[in-house]
Amino acid sequence: MKKVLVLGAGYVSGPLVHYLSEKAGFSLVVADVDADKAAKLAAAHPRVEARRLDLQDESLLSGEIAGADLVVSLVPYTFHPVVARLCIVHRKNMVTTSYVSDAMKALDGAARSAGVTILNEIGLDPGIDHMDAVRIIHDIKDRGGRVDGFTSYCGGLPAPDANTNPFGYKFSWSPIGVLLAGTNPARYLKDGREVSVPAQDLFAHTTAIPIEGLAEFDGYPNRNSLPYIELYDIPTTRTMLRGTLRYKGWCPTLKAIADIGLLGRTEQDFGGLTYRTLLARLIGRSGAEDVRQALADKLGLDAGSSVIERIEWLGLLDEEPLPLAQGSPLDILAGLMIRRLQYREGERDMIVLQHTFEASFPGGRRETIVSSLVDFGVPGGFSSMARTVGYPAATGARLLLEGRIERKGVLIPIHPEIYGPVLDELGTLDIRFKERREES
Repeated sequence: MKKVLVLGAGYVSGPLVHYLSEKAGFSLVVADVDADKAAKLAAAHPRVEARRLDLQDESLLSGEIAGADLVVSLVPYTFHPVVARLCIVHRKNMVTTSYVSDAMKALDGAARSAGVTILNEIGLDPGIDHMDAVRIIHDIKDRGGRVDGFTSYCGGLPAPDANTNPFGYKFSWSPIGVLLAGTNPARYLKDGREVSVPAQDLFAHTTAIPIEGLAEFDGYPNRNSLPYIELYDIPTTRTMLRGTLRYKGWCPTLKAIADIGLLGRTEQDFGGLTYRTLLARLIGRSGAEDVRQALADKLGLDAGSSVIERIEWLGLLDEEPLPLAQGSPLDILAGLMIRRLQYREGERDMIVLQHTFEASFPGGRRETIVSSLVDFGVPGGFSSMARTVGYPAATGARLLLEGRIERKGVLIPIHPEIYGPVLDELGTLDIRFKERREES
């Protein structure tokens, strides 16, 4: 029986453990620094053991890896290179859902020499986005065409029936990562022209993105899209943009929040402050009696605008004392958001991922291909985010355990022998794309 070591018993581990534990021939060990969390996950499934494991203890980690046939690392990405190095030492294959960092990339040669496969970026974004994109790109090329334009937008959002707050967003985990993503600059290619977006302008740089059967969303660029021209092998493209989707209202409100300074990470003394007096201090109007009007003036908005109303709804104009005596404005904002923007019992989340391709073919024929994935969480079961991250990783792990991935080294799932079987399997789990093709 093949043994899988799953590092991390967090948010996306449930679907992976569920999937692999139901497959004949596999047993699992779930290891986490939180022994209770690991035990709770293991207890729900057959052939699954729980272990407490602190990844700082390399000797213990090494022993666990040595005893496994494959390692799935679902811990923070900073730990992946340590895990990968030990997997190479013990000649064990490894799966992660995280982006390939420079430290991971540097292990490619050693992994190849050891005959080890380290499969990364096999979750949702990155993961399913790569696999569907290259599937269609390869199809265009196989039909003699070329790719002239590619855009991709992805968002994890409340389902329409759970979209019950003014922000159009809810959290199942710490908001810090989502908020920090809004502090990054972006670069992309549009009609042959490179576009750079400074971090402070990110939320003002939006495009309306209609999704069939749903609403019109706001899309904004996500970091640097340019390397994907080479990664996806589409040197002919004149447009390359990967972006994030949000309900209307989120982007202008986050732009205002960023402009105020609430995404700042500098530690401050909050002694004696309320949310209202902190906000007044951030906008340089600590003596202002009408903080709402002062805030509107600072942002160049009407005091009755929807952006100001969202900021007030969140609680940033309340006279409630701050929960921290010291911290950063980001800490205060994140604490409010996790309190006010939560999923209620029985509410569903939703994943929306849409690719748009512009392709040309010999004879002047052109084709627009729109490939969309809309997936909903299951009330009382797994969320859509957990499903769309955990199931691809689980399928990739199964393919490795069954010897169906022969490539060695540090990989991402852009090869037909990986993305084909994974996308097929996701279809059996009701995670599938809908395509629309138009010729001109």
